[in-house]
Amino acid sequence: MQIVLVGYMGSGKSTIGRELAKRLKINFLDLDSYIEKKYEMSISDIFSTKGEIFFRKAEILCLNEIFATNDDFVLSTGGGTPCYGDNINVMTTNTSNVFYLNVPIPELIKRLVKEKADRPLIARLPENELPEFIGAHLFERSYFYTKAHHTILVQQKKAAEVVNDIVEKLV
Repeated sequence: MQIVLVGYMGSGKSTIGRELAKRLKINFLDLDSYIEKKYEMSISDIFSTKGEIFFRKAEILCLNEIFATNDDFVLSTGGGTPCYGDNINVMTTNTSNVFYLNVPIPELIKRLVKEKADRPLIARLPENELPEFIGAHLFERSYFYTKAHHTILVQQKKAAEVVNDIVEKLV
């Protein structure tokens, strides 16, 4: 069984992914961590030394490598992963279990304010500009996110509730 989680940063993909993998007794993979290990550098170092185009090419290469293993896994993707190249189609054709973790903008803001410093995309943004930035960004990306097989409305649910919602929909 191969399960992929997509959604905006702060939507809980890693947290939910770990809990889901534990519950199903299968491997948890984080695409960014996989890329960091393969290239022996952090994502921010890859961006600053090799550029975004290199990163996006590495992302699709690693995504294809992961699916080629035919192993069982829960994969947490980066917020932008489905939006570049043919990534969303790679995911949706390799498994019937692509889940979009849909979190309302006010909840995303609440979550991201706490971890702003650790999020390069928003680290330098003034807090009062977050709602507009996230809203516009989410609008651009939602076209790709909604191509997932399933949408899970996260709202303010606990991780265990979201895991239950996903398990109920597994194919």
